[in-house]
Amino acid sequence: MFDKLKEECGVFGIYGHPEAANLTYLGLYALQHRGQESCGIVASDGSTLRAHRRNGLVSDVFRDPQIFERLPGRSAIGHVRYATAGSSDVKNCQPIMVDYARGSIAVAHNGNLVNAQELRNDLEQLGSIFSSTSDAEVIIHLLARSHADSLSERITTALERVDGAYSLLFLTETRIVAVRDPRGFRPLVLGKLEGGYVVASETCALDLIEAEFIRELEPGEMVIIDDKGVHSMFPLEKRSPCPCIFEFVYFARPDSTIFGREVYSVRKEYGRELAREFPVDADVVVPIPDSGVPASIGYAEESGIPFELGLIRNHYVGRTFIEPQQAIRHFGVKIKLNPVREVIEGKRVVIVDDSVVRGTTARKIVKMLKNAGAKEVHMRVSSPPTSYPCYYGIDTPTRNELISSSHSIEEINRYITSDSLGYLSIEGLLKATYGQESRDPENKDMCRFCTACFTGKYPIKFPHLKADNQLGLFER
Repeated sequence: MFDKLKEECGVFGIYGHPEAANLTYLGLYALQHRGQESCGIVASDGSTLRAHRRNGLVSDVFRDPQIFERLPGRSAIGHVRYATAGSSDVKNCQPIMVDYARGSIAVAHNGNLVNAQELRNDLEQLGSIFSSTSDAEVIIHLLARSHADSLSERITTALERVDGAYSLLFLTETRIVAVRDPRGFRPLVLGKLEGGYVVASETCALDLIEAEFIRELEPGEMVIIDDKGVHSMFPLEKRSPCPCIFEFVYFARPDSTIFGREVYSVRKEYGRELAREFPVDADVVVPIPDSGVPASIGYAEESGIPFELGLIRNHYVGRTFIEPQQAIRHFGVKIKLNPVREVIEGKRVVIVDDSVVRGTTARKIVKMLKNAGAKEVHMRVSSPPTSYPCYYGIDTPTRNELISSSHSIEEINRYITSDSLGYLSIEGLLKATYGQESRDPENKDMCRFCTACFTGKYPIKFPHLKADNQLGLFER
Protein backbone atom coordinates (compact mmCIF):
# COMPACT_ATOMS: atom_id res chain seq x y z
CA MET A 1 0.00 0.00 0.00
CA PHE A 2 2.67 2.49 1.03
CA ASP A 3 6.15 2.80 -0.43
CA LYS A 4 7.93 1.55 2.70
CA LEU A 5 10.47 -1.08 3.57
CA LYS A 6 8.70 -4.11 5.00
CA GLU A 7 9.02 -4.98 8.67
CA GLU A 8 11.06 -8.02 9.64
CA CYS A 9 9.73 -10.14 12.53
CA GLY A 10 9.09 -9.93 16.24
CA VAL A 11 9.61 -12.47 19.03
CA PHE A 12 8.20 -12.78 22.53
CA GLY A 13 8.70 -15.35 25.27
CA ILE A 14 7.67 -15.78 28.91
CA TYR A 15 8.78 -18.27 31.55
CA GLY A 16 7.20 -19.01 34.91
CA HIS A 17 3.70 -17.56 34.60
CA PRO A 18 0.39 -19.51 34.75
CA GLU A 19 -1.05 -17.52 31.83
CA ALA A 20 2.01 -17.84 29.59
CA ALA A 21 0.14 -18.32 26.30
CA ASN A 22 -2.33 -15.49 27.01
CA LEU A 23 0.46 -13.06 27.86
CA THR A 24 2.41 -14.15 24.79
CA TYR A 25 -0.66 -13.29 22.70
CA LEU A 26 -0.67 -9.79 24.21
CA GLY A 27 3.07 -9.46 23.64
CA LEU A 28 2.64 -10.36 19.98
CA TYR A 29 -0.20 -7.87 19.74
CA ALA A 30 2.22 -5.15 20.87
CA LEU A 31 4.76 -6.34 18.28
CA GLN A 32 2.30 -6.58 15.39
CA HIS A 33 4.04 -3.70 13.60
CA ARG A 34 7.07 -5.95 13.06
CA GLY A 35 5.20 -8.45 10.89
CA GLN A 36 1.65 -8.92 9.65
CA GLU A 37 1.78 -12.04 7.48
CA SER A 38 1.60 -14.77 10.10
CA CYS A 39 1.95 -15.44 13.80
CA GLY A 40 2.12 -18.31 16.24
CA ILE A 41 2.56 -19.44 19.83
CA VAL A 42 4.16 -22.57 21.25
CA ALA A 43 3.51 -23.32 24.92
CA SER A 44 4.99 -25.85 27.36
CA ASP A 45 3.29 -27.41 30.38
CA GLY A 46 6.58 -28.89 31.61
CA SER A 47 6.35 -32.12 29.62
CA THR A 48 4.74 -31.33 26.25
CA LEU A 49 4.97 -28.55 23.67
CA ARG A 50 1.80 -27.46 21.90
CA ALA A 51 1.51 -25.00 19.02
CA HIS A 52 -0.99 -22.80 17.22
CA ARG A 53 0.23 -21.03 14.07
CA ARG A 54 -1.59 -19.48 11.15
CA ASN A 55 -1.32 -16.83 8.45
CA GLY A 56 -2.94 -13.56 9.46
CA LEU A 57 -2.90 -10.88 12.13
CA VAL A 58 -2.64 -11.76 15.81
CA SER A 59 -6.22 -10.68 16.52
CA ASP A 60 -7.53 -12.96 13.75
CA VAL A 61 -5.33 -16.01 14.35
CA PHE A 62 -6.18 -16.06 18.08
CA ARG A 63 -9.78 -14.89 17.79
CA ASP A 64 -11.20 -18.02 19.52
CA PRO A 65 -10.59 -17.96 23.31
CA GLN A 66 -10.65 -21.76 23.35
CA ILE A 67 -7.30 -21.75 21.57
CA PHE A 68 -5.63 -20.81 24.85
CA GLU A 69 -7.21 -23.80 26.60
CA ARG A 70 -5.21 -25.93 24.17
CA LEU A 71 -2.00 -24.07 25.05
CA PRO A 72 -1.57 -24.78 28.77
CA GLY A 73 1.63 -24.24 30.70
CA ARG A 74 3.84 -21.74 32.46
CA SER A 75 6.15 -20.99 29.55
CA ALA A 76 5.60 -20.00 25.92
CA ILE A 77 7.25 -18.28 22.97
CA GLY A 78 5.58 -16.45 20.09
CA HIS A 79 6.39 -14.90 16.75
CA VAL A 80 4.98 -12.37 14.28
CA ARG A 81 6.35 -12.66 10.80
CA TYR A 82 6.97 -10.82 7.61
CA ALA A 83 8.72 -13.10 5.13
CA THR A 84 12.24 -11.88 4.39
CA ALA A 85 13.46 -15.45 3.84
CA GLY A 86 11.13 -18.18 2.67
CA SER A 87 7.68 -17.81 1.18
CA SER A 88 4.47 -16.69 2.89
CA ASP A 89 3.16 -20.26 2.97
CA VAL A 90 1.62 -21.42 6.26
CA LYS A 91 4.37 -24.04 6.56
CA ASN A 92 6.79 -21.16 7.24
CA CYS A 93 4.80 -19.83 10.20
CA GLN A 94 6.83 -19.65 13.37
CA PRO A 95 7.70 -20.67 16.02
CA ILE A 96 8.91 -23.84 14.30
CA MET A 97 8.42 -26.88 16.56
CA VAL A 98 10.05 -30.31 16.15
CA ASP A 99 10.61 -33.55 18.04
CA TYR A 100 14.12 -34.95 17.92
CA ALA A 101 16.33 -37.41 19.80
CA ARG A 102 16.64 -35.14 22.85
CA GLY A 103 12.97 -34.22 23.17
CA SER A 104 10.94 -31.35 21.73
CA ILE A 105 12.11 -27.87 20.85
CA ALA A 106 10.63 -24.76 19.23
CA VAL A 107 12.42 -21.73 17.81
CA ALA A 108 11.35 -18.18 16.90
CA HIS A 109 13.71 -16.10 14.78
CA ASN A 110 13.98 -12.40 13.97
CA GLY A 111 16.62 -11.66 11.35
CA ASN A 112 18.16 -13.23 8.26
CA LEU A 113 21.05 -15.66 7.84
CA VAL A 114 23.22 -14.76 4.87
CA ASN A 115 24.56 -18.31 4.52
CA ALA A 116 21.27 -20.15 5.11
CA GLN A 117 20.96 -21.50 1.56
CA GLU A 118 24.54 -22.70 1.55
CA LEU A 119 24.01 -24.53 4.87
CA ARG A 120 20.70 -25.94 3.66
CA ASN A 121 22.37 -27.39 0.56
CA ASP A 122 25.05 -29.04 2.73
CA LEU A 123 22.47 -30.48 5.11
CA GLU A 124 20.34 -31.86 2.27
CA GLN A 125 23.42 -33.58 0.87
CA LEU A 126 23.81 -35.25 4.27
CA GLY A 127 20.21 -36.48 4.21
CA SER A 128 18.30 -33.73 6.03
CA ILE A 129 14.70 -33.25 4.91
CA PHE A 130 13.22 -29.75 5.24
CA SER A 131 9.52 -29.03 5.64
CA SER A 132 9.80 -25.24 5.19
CA THR A 133 11.98 -22.67 3.47
CA SER A 134 12.70 -20.51 6.52
CA ASP A 135 16.12 -19.81 8.00
CA ALA A 136 14.94 -20.97 11.42
CA GLU A 137 14.64 -24.56 10.24
CA VAL A 138 18.29 -24.53 9.19
CA ILE A 139 19.22 -23.69 12.77
CA ILE A 140 17.01 -26.51 14.08
CA HIS A 141 18.73 -29.05 11.80
CA LEU A 142 22.18 -27.89 12.87
CA LEU A 143 21.18 -28.11 16.52
CA ALA A 144 19.71 -31.60 16.12
CA ARG A 145 22.92 -32.89 14.52
CA SER A 146 25.08 -31.67 17.40
CA HIS A 147 26.50 -34.30 19.76
CA ALA A 148 27.05 -31.82 22.60
CA ASP A 149 25.63 -32.77 26.00
CA SER A 150 23.80 -29.58 27.06
CA LEU A 151 21.21 -27.55 25.19
CA SER A 152 23.34 -24.40 25.40
CA GLU A 153 26.27 -26.25 23.83
CA ARG A 154 24.08 -27.64 21.05
CA ILE A 155 22.72 -24.18 20.29
CA THR A 156 26.24 -22.77 20.33
CA THR A 157 27.46 -25.49 17.96
CA ALA A 158 24.65 -24.63 15.56
CA LEU A 159 25.16 -20.88 15.73
CA GLU A 160 28.91 -21.17 15.18
CA ARG A 161 28.09 -22.27 11.62
CA VAL A 162 25.62 -19.51 10.76
CA ASP A 163 26.27 -15.90 9.91
CA GLY A 164 23.93 -12.97 9.70
CA ALA A 165 21.33 -11.31 11.88
CA TYR A 166 19.40 -13.22 14.52
CA SER A 167 17.53 -12.65 17.72
CA LEU A 168 16.36 -16.12 18.70
CA LEU A 169 14.08 -17.70 21.27
CA PHE A 170 14.22 -21.45 21.92
CA LEU A 171 11.62 -23.27 24.01
CA THR A 172 11.94 -26.80 25.42
CA GLU A 173 9.79 -28.58 27.94
CA THR A 174 11.67 -26.98 30.83
CA ARG A 175 13.41 -23.80 29.71
CA ILE A 176 13.67 -20.82 27.38
CA VAL A 177 16.94 -19.84 25.74
CA ALA A 178 17.37 -16.38 24.18
CA VAL A 179 20.31 -15.49 21.92
CA ARG A 180 21.34 -12.30 20.17
CA ASP A 181 23.87 -12.45 17.33
CA PRO A 182 27.40 -11.17 18.02
CA ARG A 183 26.88 -8.02 15.96
CA GLY A 184 23.55 -7.23 17.65
CA PHE A 185 21.67 -6.37 14.46
CA ARG A 186 18.21 -6.82 15.97
CA PRO A 187 16.97 -5.72 19.41
CA LEU A 188 16.12 -8.16 22.24
CA VAL A 189 15.16 -7.18 25.79
CA LEU A 190 14.73 -8.96 29.11
CA GLY A 191 12.00 -8.24 31.65
CA LYS A 192 10.46 -9.63 34.81
CA LEU A 193 6.83 -10.30 35.72
CA GLU A 194 5.52 -11.73 39.01
CA GLY A 195 8.47 -14.01 39.58
CA GLY A 196 8.66 -15.01 35.92
CA TYR A 197 10.80 -13.65 33.11
CA VAL A 198 9.97 -12.14 29.73
CA VAL A 199 12.05 -11.75 26.57
CA ALA A 200 10.83 -9.61 23.68
CA SER A 201 11.96 -7.77 20.58
CA GLU A 202 10.93 -4.40 22.05
CA THR A 203 10.06 -2.88 25.40
CA CYS A 204 6.56 -1.91 24.22
CA ALA A 205 5.63 -5.59 24.62
CA LEU A 206 6.77 -5.48 28.26
CA ASP A 207 4.75 -2.32 28.87
CA LEU A 208 1.49 -3.89 27.72
CA ILE A 209 1.66 -6.76 30.21
CA GLU A 210 3.15 -4.50 32.93
CA ALA A 211 6.45 -6.38 33.07
CA GLU A 212 9.50 -4.69 34.56
CA PHE A 213 12.25 -3.89 32.06
CA ILE A 214 15.56 -5.31 33.30
CA ARG A 215 17.98 -4.73 30.43
CA GLU A 216 18.78 -5.46 26.81
CA LEU A 217 20.59 -8.63 25.89
CA GLU A 218 24.08 -7.76 24.74
CA PRO A 219 25.39 -8.70 21.29
CA GLY A 220 26.54 -12.33 21.37
CA GLU A 221 24.80 -13.05 24.67
CA MET A 222 22.91 -16.25 25.46
CA VAL A 223 20.40 -16.18 28.33
CA ILE A 224 19.00 -19.42 29.76
CA ILE A 225 15.80 -19.15 31.82
CA ASP A 226 14.63 -22.11 33.90
CA ASP A 227 13.54 -22.99 37.44
CA LYS A 228 16.97 -21.93 38.71
CA GLY A 229 16.50 -18.39 37.37
CA VAL A 230 18.41 -16.52 34.67
CA HIS A 231 21.89 -17.54 33.57
CA SER A 232 23.92 -15.49 31.09
CA MET A 233 26.90 -16.52 28.96
CA PHE A 234 28.82 -15.35 25.91
CA PRO A 235 29.69 -18.52 23.97
CA LEU A 236 30.08 -17.01 20.50
CA GLU A 237 33.09 -15.33 18.94
CA LYS A 238 33.12 -11.62 19.70
CA ARG A 239 32.41 -9.24 16.83
CA SER A 240 32.18 -5.48 16.44
CA PRO A 241 28.56 -4.57 17.28
CA CYS A 242 26.55 -2.95 14.49
CA PRO A 243 22.86 -2.73 15.38
CA CYS A 244 20.49 -1.75 12.58
CA ILE A 245 19.97 2.00 12.56
CA PHE A 246 16.76 1.58 10.56
CA GLU A 247 15.15 0.29 13.75
CA PHE A 248 15.35 3.91 14.94
CA VAL A 249 14.33 5.36 11.58
CA TYR A 250 11.18 3.32 11.06
CA PHE A 251 10.79 -0.23 12.39
CA ALA A 252 10.64 0.01 16.17
CA ARG A 253 7.54 1.42 17.83
CA PRO A 254 8.13 5.01 18.98
CA ASP A 255 7.22 4.10 22.58
CA SER A 256 9.97 1.46 22.76
CA THR A 257 13.48 1.74 24.13
CA ILE A 258 16.09 -0.07 22.01
CA PHE A 259 19.87 0.01 21.81
CA GLY A 260 19.88 2.14 24.95
CA ARG A 261 17.76 5.00 23.56
CA GLU A 262 14.09 5.98 23.51
CA VAL A 263 12.91 5.68 19.92
CA TYR A 264 10.54 8.65 20.09
CA SER A 265 13.27 10.99 21.33
CA VAL A 266 15.69 9.84 18.65
CA ARG A 267 13.13 10.39 15.88
CA LYS A 268 12.37 13.88 17.16
CA GLU A 269 16.08 14.63 17.11
CA TYR A 270 16.23 13.42 13.51
CA GLY A 271 13.64 16.08 12.71
CA ARG A 272 15.58 18.76 14.57
CA GLU A 273 18.77 17.89 12.72
CA LEU A 274 16.86 17.84 9.43
CA ALA A 275 15.59 21.36 10.10
CA ARG A 276 19.14 22.54 10.74
CA GLU A 277 20.43 20.92 7.56
CA PHE A 278 17.52 21.87 5.26
CA PRO A 279 15.68 24.97 6.49
CA VAL A 280 12.95 26.51 4.33
CA ASP A 281 10.54 29.43 4.52
CA ALA A 282 7.17 27.80 5.05
CA ASP A 283 3.86 28.21 6.86
CA VAL A 284 3.18 24.74 8.22
CA VAL A 285 4.91 21.42 8.94
CA VAL A 286 2.78 18.36 8.14
CA PRO A 287 3.78 14.74 8.91
CA ILE A 288 3.07 11.80 6.65
CA PRO A 289 1.32 9.62 9.23
CA ASP A 290 2.05 7.71 11.23
CA SER A 291 5.80 7.11 11.06
CA GLY A 292 6.66 10.68 10.09
CA VAL A 293 5.05 12.28 13.15
CA PRO A 294 7.96 12.40 15.67
CA ALA A 295 10.44 13.79 13.13
CA SER A 296 7.85 16.36 12.03
CA ILE A 297 7.44 17.55 15.62
CA GLY A 298 11.21 17.90 15.91
CA TYR A 299 11.40 19.78 12.61
CA ALA A 300 8.63 22.16 13.70
CA GLU A 301 10.19 22.81 17.12
CA GLU A 302 13.62 23.53 15.67
CA SER A 303 12.39 25.66 12.76
CA GLY A 304 9.65 27.51 14.62
CA ILE A 305 7.16 26.63 11.88
CA PRO A 306 3.74 25.53 13.24
CA PHE A 307 3.00 21.81 13.30
CA GLU A 308 -0.38 20.65 11.95
CA LEU A 309 -2.00 17.33 11.12
CA GLY A 310 -2.66 18.19 7.50
CA LEU A 311 -2.98 14.57 6.38
CA ILE A 312 -5.45 12.27 8.12
CA ARG A 313 -4.92 8.53 7.95
CA ASN A 314 -7.71 5.98 7.79
CA HIS A 315 -6.59 3.28 10.26
CA TYR A 316 -9.38 0.89 9.36
CA VAL A 317 -8.33 -0.02 5.84
CA GLY A 318 -7.61 -3.72 5.38
CA ARG A 319 -4.83 -5.20 3.31
CA THR A 320 -7.05 -5.48 0.23
CA PHE A 321 -10.01 -3.55 -1.13
CA ILE A 322 -12.10 -3.44 -4.28
CA GLU A 323 -11.50 -0.48 -6.55
CA PRO A 324 -14.45 1.09 -8.37
CA GLN A 325 -14.71 0.32 -12.06
CA GLN A 326 -14.44 4.02 -12.87
CA ALA A 327 -10.82 4.91 -12.11
CA ILE A 328 -10.02 7.30 -9.26
CA ARG A 329 -6.67 9.06 -9.45
CA HIS A 330 -4.15 7.93 -6.80
CA PHE A 331 -6.80 5.63 -5.30
CA GLY A 332 -4.32 3.53 -3.30
CA VAL A 333 -3.05 6.58 -1.41
CA LYS A 334 -6.39 8.36 -1.12
CA ILE A 335 -8.04 5.43 0.59
CA LYS A 336 -5.46 5.72 3.37
CA LEU A 337 -4.71 9.46 3.47
CA ASN A 338 -6.85 12.54 3.03
CA PRO A 339 -5.65 16.17 3.22
CA VAL A 340 -7.23 18.70 5.58
CA ARG A 341 -7.92 21.50 3.14
CA GLU A 342 -8.11 24.32 5.72
CA VAL A 343 -4.60 23.40 6.92
CA ILE A 344 -3.16 23.09 3.42
CA GLU A 345 -4.90 25.63 1.18
CA GLY A 346 -2.79 28.64 0.27
CA LYS A 347 0.07 27.49 2.50
CA ARG A 348 3.73 26.74 1.94
CA VAL A 349 3.84 23.20 3.31
CA VAL A 350 6.75 21.15 4.62
CA ILE A 351 5.91 17.45 4.61
CA VAL A 352 8.13 15.11 6.61
CA ASP A 353 8.51 11.35 6.18
CA ASP A 354 11.03 8.86 7.52
CA SER A 355 12.14 7.44 4.16
CA VAL A 356 11.56 7.36 0.42
CA VAL A 357 12.00 3.97 -1.25
CA ARG A 358 10.63 3.99 -4.80
CA GLY A 359 9.22 7.52 -4.70
CA THR A 360 5.81 6.51 -6.06
CA THR A 361 3.84 7.28 -2.90
CA ALA A 362 5.71 10.54 -2.23
CA ARG A 363 4.84 11.70 -5.75
CA LYS A 364 1.13 10.97 -5.19
CA ILE A 365 1.08 12.70 -1.80
CA VAL A 366 2.75 15.84 -3.16
CA LYS A 367 0.21 16.02 -5.98
CA MET A 368 -2.63 15.41 -3.52
CA LEU A 369 -1.47 18.35 -1.38
CA LYS A 370 -1.17 20.63 -4.40
CA ASN A 371 -4.64 19.60 -5.52
CA ALA A 372 -5.83 20.57 -2.02
CA GLY A 373 -4.51 24.09 -2.63
CA ALA A 374 -0.99 23.99 -1.24
CA LYS A 375 1.00 26.97 -2.56
CA GLU A 376 4.32 25.09 -2.21
CA VAL A 377 5.24 21.59 -1.04
CA HIS A 378 8.71 20.97 0.39
CA MET A 379 9.60 17.34 1.06
CA ARG A 380 11.91 16.52 3.99
CA VAL A 381 13.11 12.98 4.75
CA SER A 382 14.44 12.10 8.22
CA SER A 383 16.97 9.56 6.93
CA PRO A 384 19.59 9.47 4.16
CA PRO A 385 18.67 8.15 0.69
CA THR A 386 18.02 4.38 0.78
CA SER A 387 20.27 3.22 -2.03
CA TYR A 388 21.17 -0.39 -1.18
CA PRO A 389 19.21 -3.53 -0.27
CA CYS A 390 19.33 -4.97 3.24
CA TYR A 391 20.42 -8.59 3.73
CA TYR A 392 19.92 -8.77 7.49
CA GLY A 393 16.21 -9.18 7.99
CA ILE A 394 14.49 -6.29 6.20
CA ASP A 395 12.63 -6.92 2.98
CA THR A 396 13.96 -4.20 0.70
CA PRO A 397 13.31 -3.99 -3.02
CA THR A 398 16.05 -4.91 -5.47
CA ARG A 399 18.56 -2.14 -5.94
CA ASN A 400 17.26 -1.06 -9.34
CA GLU A 401 13.87 -0.41 -7.68
CA LEU A 402 15.39 1.98 -5.10
CA ILE A 403 15.00 5.40 -6.66
CA SER A 404 18.04 6.93 -4.95
CA SER A 405 20.35 4.20 -6.30
CA SER A 406 20.07 5.57 -9.82
CA HIS A 407 18.78 9.14 -9.45
CA SER A 408 20.22 12.29 -7.92
CA ILE A 409 18.30 14.17 -5.24
CA GLU A 410 17.42 16.85 -7.79
CA GLU A 411 16.11 14.19 -10.19
CA ILE A 412 14.00 12.66 -7.39
CA ASN A 413 12.71 16.12 -6.52
CA ARG A 414 11.54 16.62 -10.08
CA TYR A 415 9.96 13.16 -10.16
CA ILE A 416 7.90 13.61 -7.01
CA THR A 417 7.05 17.19 -8.16
CA SER A 418 8.00 18.83 -4.84
CA ASP A 419 9.31 22.40 -4.68
CA SER A 420 12.36 21.23 -2.77
CA LEU A 421 13.70 17.97 -1.31
CA GLY A 422 16.10 17.37 1.55
CA TYR A 423 17.37 14.13 3.07
CA LEU A 424 19.02 13.91 6.47
CA SER A 425 22.75 13.33 6.00
CA ILE A 426 24.43 10.17 7.29
CA GLU A 427 26.51 12.39 9.58
CA GLY A 428 23.36 14.06 10.89
CA LEU A 429 21.67 10.70 11.38
CA LEU A 430 24.53 9.36 13.50
CA LYS A 431 24.89 12.59 15.46
CA ALA A 432 21.18 12.65 16.26
CA THR A 433 21.22 9.01 17.35
CA TYR A 434 24.12 8.92 19.79
CA GLY A 435 26.23 11.98 19.11
CA GLN A 436 29.93 11.33 18.88
CA GLU A 437 29.41 7.89 20.47
CA SER A 438 28.08 6.72 17.11
CA ARG A 439 31.64 6.49 15.84
CA ASP A 440 33.76 3.47 16.68
CA PRO A 441 36.64 4.79 18.86
CA GLU A 442 38.99 2.17 17.39
CA ASN A 443 38.10 3.03 13.81
CA LYS A 444 36.86 6.57 13.20
CA ASP A 445 35.81 5.67 9.66
CA MET A 446 33.28 3.13 10.96
CA CYS A 447 30.14 3.74 12.98
CA ARG A 448 28.61 1.57 15.66
CA PHE A 449 25.52 0.93 13.55
CA CYS A 450 24.78 -0.97 10.40
CA THR A 451 24.11 1.75 7.81
CA ALA A 452 24.49 -0.52 4.77
CA CYS A 453 21.13 0.46 3.26
CA PHE A 454 22.43 4.04 3.04
CA THR A 455 26.16 3.52 2.43
CA GLY A 456 26.54 0.09 0.82
CA LYS A 457 29.14 -0.83 3.45
CA TYR A 458 28.00 -4.29 4.53
CA PRO A 459 29.44 -5.64 7.78
CA ILE A 460 29.02 -9.29 6.66
CA LYS A 461 30.18 -10.71 3.35
CA PHE A 462 27.81 -12.85 1.31
CA PRO A 463 28.61 -16.35 0.08
CA HIS A 464 26.37 -16.20 -3.00
CA LEU A 465 25.40 -12.60 -3.66
CA LYS A 466 23.40 -12.28 -6.86
CA ALA A 467 23.34 -8.90 -8.55
CA ASP A 468 20.59 -6.58 -7.31
CA ASN A 469 19.01 -9.44 -5.37
CA GLN A 470 18.62 -10.35 -1.71
CA LEU A 471 20.54 -13.62 -1.84
CA GLY A 472 18.01 -14.92 -4.33
CA LEU A 473 15.11 -14.31 -1.93
CA PHE A 474 13.04 -12.86 -4.76
CA GLU A 475 13.53 -15.99 -6.83
CA ARG A 476 12.12 -18.42 -4.25
